[in-house]
Formats: sequence, C-alpha cells, structure tokens
Amino acid sequence: MLVWSAIGPKDQFTWFLEVLPALIALPLLAFTRKSFPLTGLAYILILIHCVILMVGGHYTYAEVPLFDWIAEWTGGSRNNYDKVGHLAQGFVPVLLAREVFIRLSVVKLGAWCNFLAVCFTLAFSAFYELIEWWVAELTGEDAEAFLGTQGYIWDTQSDMAMALVGAIFAIVLLSRYQDKLIALKMNLKNKQ
Repeated sequence: MLVWSAIGPKDQFTWFLEVLPALIALPLLAFTRKSFPLTGLAYILILIHCVILMVGGHYTYAEVPLFDWIAEWTGGSRNNYDKVGHLAQGFVPVLLAREVFIRLSVVKLGAWCNFLAVCFTLAFSAFYELIEWWVAELTGEDAEAFLGTQGYIWDTQSDMAMALVGAIFAIVLLSRYQDKLIALKMNLKNKQ
C-alpha cells in the first residue's frame, strides 16, 4: 500500500506529510516488537490507520475519488475523507493508550483508564492540529492540501470532534475484547 501511494501521488509534499506518521510508526513498532509486543488487535488497527493515511496521501484527503462521488450523490460540496482519517485518529490511539496504561500499570482497568485514554487521544488530536498549523505557517501555500480545510472554518474543531467520537466508539465497541487480549498477553508473559 505504501508503494502504491507513493507512485504518482497528487502532490509529493502532501503525500510525505500524510504518510509520515506511518513512516514513523513502522520502525518504532519493529523496534519494540520483542520488548513490548502489542496485541494482534492493536497491530491490525494500526495497519488500517496506515492504509487510511496512505490513501489520503496519494489523492490528498480532499480528493479521494470515492468520497467525491459520495459528496456528489448526497449533494454535498465537501469531500469528507479527512473525517474518516480523524475518526481513525481517535479510534486507534485510544486503544493503544489503554493497552500501554493497562500493561504498564499506569492506571487500573476501569472507568479512569478509559477516561484518561480518551484524554490522551484528544491531546494527541489537538497536537496533530497544531502540527498542521505549524507546517502551514512554515510552508505557506504548499500546505493547503495537507490542511484539507476545503474552506470549512470549523475544520480543526470538527477534526478533533471526530477523534473524540472515534475514541468513544472504540471504548464502547472494543474495550472488553481488548481487555481479554491484554490479559492473555500478560498471562503468557508471566508464564515465560
């Protein structure tokens, strides 16, 4: 997917900016694979998030063809693929934060763990929005496709709201399953 996204992207600089989180995550995950292996669920979700980044990088988030078609079909004027990216930006990191919190005994399993994982995710989302702003300030017009605001003045706030929705969905849908996977992983580690 990375190779596909790099071949003939709409804008090379935007492609680099969009796939950079995946390019950072891949070596980090490889480096920590033996010392702190994540659950299979975490790796699958990271892969899905990387695919979302790579598709967005190839076309730019504002011009993913399927979402152009959806906008035309619904009579909208905005390509909302970036909202999928921000939903994933909440959905995946909240579960990663929970896994780290639980496995390192930072917070006990339960409501506080979930709350703090959501807080971490919102902080991460806000920091990402700051990075987008800094890149735009440093590069000027070159960052327009990276920002992907498409003229929507509340884009930054709606991006963070989508990350919040993604985080809450992940907690509601997958936290119990994740807890079982973490318990299995910790039991296996204790037996070694």
